[in-house]
Formats: sequence, C-alpha cells, structure tokens
Amino acid sequence: MPELEKGRYRCRIAETPEELRRAQRLRQRCFRPGAPGHDADAFDARCRHFLVEETGGGQLVCCFRILPLRDGRAAGQSYSAQFYDLSALAGLRAPLVEMGRFCVDPDRRDPDILRIAWGALTQYIDARQAEMLIGCSSFRGTDARVHADAFALLGARHQAPRRWRPRIKAPRVVQFGIDGLCSADPARAMRCMPPLLRTYLLMGGWVSDHAVIDDALGTLHVFTGLEIAAIPPARQRLLRAVAS
Repeated sequence: MPELEKGRYRCRIAETPEELRRAQRLRQRCFRPGAPGHDADAFDARCRHFLVEETGGGQLVCCFRILPLRDGRAAGQSYSAQFYDLSALAGLRAPLVEMGRFCVDPDRRDPDILRIAWGALTQYIDARQAEMLIGCSSFRGTDARVHADAFALLGARHQAPRRWRPRIKAPRVVQFGIDGLCSADPARAMRCMPPLLRTYLLMGGWVSDHAVIDDALGTLHVFTGLEIAAIPPARQRLLRAVAS
C-alpha cells in the first residue's frame, strides 16, 4: 500500500522493528497509562502495522494494526476470537480484515487524524476486496455503570444481525438489556461513544449483544462488524475521496 498524505499527516505501514516499537510505545501510553514498557502480544507478528505521523517532524500521533483473513472460517484465528465465539461468521466466503489496537495520542484532538486513518484503511480494504471489517471497540474502565447509556443504545439499536451475531465466550461479560442497561438518552449515549466506534455506527456497523470485561487492559469492549457493501453511498464516496 502506498503512503497516504493529507494536510498535516501521512499514514504508512511500519517497515522496521524500531517502527513497530514506536507503535507499541504509543499503545502502552493509551491502553496502560502510567505503566512503563511496550504493549505487545503474539498477534503483532501476524499483522501489518499502520502509523499516522505528522508530516513536519514525523511525530507518531496514531497507530493501528490489520490482520487479513481469507474468509469467515478464518475468523477463529483473529484476536477477537479469544473473547467472542465467531462461528456465525463461518458462512462468509470472502476476505475480511480485523483492525485492532487502534489508538490516538491522548494529547491530540484533531479529527483529521481519524480521517486519514480511515482513508488508509479504505485503501487496504479495497486492495484486498474484503467484504467485512471486524474488531473490538474499547470503553475505558471495567465499570459498566459508567457506560450505561452507551450500552443501552447499542443493545437497542445496533446489535449484529442474527446471521453474524457473536456468541458469549469470555468468562466475564455485560449483557445488553439484561444487566440493568435498559434505557438510554440517545444523544448523550452517542457523545459518550469512543470516536472509533461512533464512526463504525455512522457507517452502518453493528456490535455484539454483550461487552467483555477485559481486566488485562482495564477496558470493556464490544465486538464490532462492518459490512463494506452496507456503507451508505455518500459515506463510501467520502472515504474514497480521502483515500485517493
């Protein structure tokens, strides 16, 4: 994939071990704030790692990783499959990609960072002719009450179609509509959504019917899916305009 440059930022694939370490240091800051070291796991060796940098100075402001999967039967080899039963995806006979460890420098608030990341991701998906994007979207902390409005809205309006819906696999989960999360202020709920998940939903994405309590990262996360063909045409044009 060629380097994508727009305005103040460029996005490219990490090419050296040191560039991967830069991404892992940023991930550590975002997912384990205050703890020294690098966020790394066994999936890093199987993924392509995308870096969003400032064009002036090369400061790393965002990173994420992509795991290509040949079809839905391979979804069981994904990072997400550690936490969710993805057997319902086995009927997908087309390539899909998993995006993970998406993070933005916590000191940055520029929406152009998210735009260029999605532009680069669009390039990659188009090149592979993938039909679905999957991953885990994280909420900070493990107290579901903090995110009650968001979880109630997800359960009421954004659950996965039954043909794709993940089943429970993790030992500790919060089930939407069951664990006291039955009402929501929709406007407040959307404001409280993580920016990445909000973007998924605006494009027609969907989530699992439960959140997983991930004590290792100190987060609650939901499985997220996006069928590429279901993205509204206007959104597709915007994404490809950024990707070009």
